[in-house]
Amino acid sequence: MDLMTLLQLLDSSVRLATPLLLACLAGLFSERAGIFDIGLEGKMLVAAFVSAGVAYVSGNVWVGLLAGIGASLVLSGIHGLASISFRGNQLISGVAINFLAAGLTVVVAQSWFGEGGRTPQLAGAARFDPITLPGAEAMRDVPVIGPIYYELISGHTILVYVALLLVPLTAWLLFSTRFGLRLRAVGENPAALDTAGVSVVRMRFAAVAICGVLCGIAGAYLSTALQAGFVKDMTAGRGYIALAALIFAKWRPWYALMACMLFGFLQALSLRPDLLETALHFKIQVQLLDALPYILTVVILAGFVGKAIPPRAGGEPYVKER
Repeated sequence: MDLMTLLQLLDSSVRLATPLLLACLAGLFSERAGIFDIGLEGKMLVAAFVSAGVAYVSGNVWVGLLAGIGASLVLSGIHGLASISFRGNQLISGVAINFLAAGLTVVVAQSWFGEGGRTPQLAGAARFDPITLPGAEAMRDVPVIGPIYYELISGHTILVYVALLLVPLTAWLLFSTRFGLRLRAVGENPAALDTAGVSVVRMRFAAVAICGVLCGIAGAYLSTALQAGFVKDMTAGRGYIALAALIFAKWRPWYALMACMLFGFLQALSLRPDLLETALHFKIQVQLLDALPYILTVVILAGFVGKAIPPRAGGEPYVKER
């Protein structure tokens, strides 16, 4: 495998890992605050549809992005009310959101556009275009460094760079700020935080809101950057893969980046089976390569990567002592 082929494979890995990374960071904020969120998939799906639909109608991808974030926040608010205010089962609430999103997006899309549950193709200002970073063209022919900068680092949409910047920002916010300390505390020992005079409900709703924003960006990326429009079930289990990556990463931002890049690499490899066949010298079924990310998800959730200990108060509604 030559350098250019490897760089193209890694470039695809970054693009495919971006929605996983955004959803994984979304789940990280929520679960660090003690709110398990199986509904990442549904929020991404609704955001993908709304952002694509609004971007097509308005002709402005930024309006579509904001609309997708808003739709995701609505579902996050529903999940927050069910699991925080009414102390319902968090897993059931998340599953209900996934079912609601899967059916609602198709029905509304068919009613709105009449194209079989999809939106029209996006073009021009209704899509996020790749960005060529400064000096990329000039460095293109420089040995080794030039191709890496031109092929791998440059040429992504702005949401890819936003997702990558969110990793150090999340690490700083969680582990170097008062807000992060309180957020982690509410997922470990909410009673202690309540005793200190900090509202557990407010902190958990803040975490759920951040989760909604990040899921909204992830969904918008799928339909307005990675693809040019919405199609039925386009998230394709990415929300569940993001949850597996979160467990694999043991609820830490930098580990989440590495886990999502691994899943993105496996997805990219399934698009280029010829590379693996050349390296191994025998033919591989494409269906097996397509299934690799999901197989890894099952392996991780089965507990073969070591013991991952979630926040101690995760999944438990908090009842204030009187």
